[in-house]
Amino acid sequence: MDRPAPNPDARAPLQDLEARCREHGIPLTIQRRAVLAALASREDHPTADQVYQAVQADLPSISRATTYRVLDTLVALGLVVRVSHPDSVARYDAKTYRHHHLLCDVCGAMVDIEPANLPDVALPDLSAAGIRVREVSLQLSGLCARCALETPGSAAPGPADSPRRNP
Repeated sequence: MDRPAPNPDARAPLQDLEARCREHGIPLTIQRRAVLAALASREDHPTADQVYQAVQADLPSISRATTYRVLDTLVALGLVVRVSHPDSVARYDAKTYRHHHLLCDVCGAMVDIEPANLPDVALPDLSAAGIRVREVSLQLSGLCARCALETPGSAAPGPADSPRRNP
């Protein structure tokens, strides 16, 4: 199932939240609004703790546990995506349309790579092996734009050179 295309309207995530809450019969709470707004305003794929810290600045009564539960609810509603990161801490992304990520070998940043910047990646047909692929998402390793500028001879390391590579 493809994710919806990006909506440039900044109010769209909150409008989507209202619609999904109505559709699923769950309350539209201040905490849900605050967590989604905080996440939608970021590009850095924050951890749950980073989202909590951002929301707590505007909503001091929110607890860490509530923030985690709200993030789980937003993921279940399809409004937020939980993104894998080698640090084994879940990261969250309010961009729910299909796109890819680059993990910077130097600073650890997770950077969005829009599909238009990569060749089309089709869903493989693995039905002969009894596998049904729902989605394809690439995770690239290399240098983010900032680190590439700051690193002399900034050619991205090859797979054998990558410090984040798992043996």
